[in-house]
Amino acid sequence: MKSDSHLLIKPAKNGTIYHRITPESAHWNYLYFEARKMKLGDLWEHDTQDNEMAIVLLSGNFKVKSDKGQWETVNGRKDVFSGVAHTLYLPRNSKFVLEATSAELDIAYGWCQSDADFPAKFVRPEDTPTVIFGGDNATRQFNDLIPPGFGCQRLVSREVYTPSGNWSSYPAHKHDERILDAEGNVLEPIQEETYFYKFEKPEAYAIQQVYTKDKSLDEIVRAKHDHVVLIPKGFHPVVAAHGFHCYYLNFLAGTDQCLANTTDPDHEWIYNSWSSQDERLPLVTAEMNNAE
Repeated sequence: MKSDSHLLIKPAKNGTIYHRITPESAHWNYLYFEARKMKLGDLWEHDTQDNEMAIVLLSGNFKVKSDKGQWETVNGRKDVFSGVAHTLYLPRNSKFVLEATSAELDIAYGWCQSDADFPAKFVRPEDTPTVIFGGDNATRQFNDLIPPGFGCQRLVSREVYTPSGNWSSYPAHKHDERILDAEGNVLEPIQEETYFYKFEKPEAYAIQQVYTKDKSLDEIVRAKHDHVVLIPKGFHPVVAAHGFHCYYLNFLAGTDQCLANTTDPDHEWIYNSWSSQDERLPLVTAEMNNAE
C-alpha cells in the first residue's frame, strides 16, 4: 500500500496546537499556519513581530486584548456547520492576549511576513461576504474572510462549503507563476495555500488531486476531519464524498493579495456548461450564529 502523500498533514493527537505548518516544514516561502484548541480561561499571548496574521474562529468564543484594540465574540458558532466565522486581522508588530471564553475553543490562523502597516480589523459573521459559486454538482459556498482588497499585504482567506457529492475548486485552477497583463494587472500570482478540512462525521472524507500539467507533481489524497492539504503549486480540485458535506478553510500567501488564477485549459469549457445551481446551498448563514 502506498504511504500517505507528503502533501497530507494529519493533526497532532496531543497538545494545544494540533497543526503547525511553516515555510521550512512545507518547503515553501511565505505561508505559516496553525490550529489551536483551548479551554475556558486559557490564554494565548503573542507578538506578530514582522508578520500580518488572521485568526479564524472555528468554534467557541474568545476575547482579545491588544495594543491595536479589544474585541470579543459573543455568538461564536458551535462548529463550522452551525454558522459563519468571526475573523480578526492583526498587522505586523501587534501584541495581544487571546482568552478562551467558552468551555472549548477551536481557532485557526495564518500569517506571513509583511513590510507594510494596515489597520487591525474584526469581521463579524453578519459582515462576512457570502457567495454561491459554480453550478450543477460543482456548486459550492464561499465565505470570504480575508478577500482581495481587504486591506492587508499578502494574506487571503476564505472558508468553503461543498455539499455531499459536489466538486469544489473546480474547474481546476493554479496560482504558481506570476503573470501580468500589458497594463501591469496580475493575471496569476505565486501563492502557497493550505486546505484545512472539517467534517460532521468521523468517517467522512474528500478526495483532492494536486497536479501540474507536466506531471512532475501528481498526487491524490484522501482528506479527513482536521487534516491539512498543502498546495505548493499546481492545480488542486476537490470532491466531497457522497453523503458528507465538506468544509475547508483556505489560507493563501504569496506575491500578491488577490485570487487571480489560471484554469486548466482542458477545463475552460466547463464554465459555460452549467444549467443550474445546487438548491442545498447555502449550507450555513450568519443567522445560524444566533440560534439557540
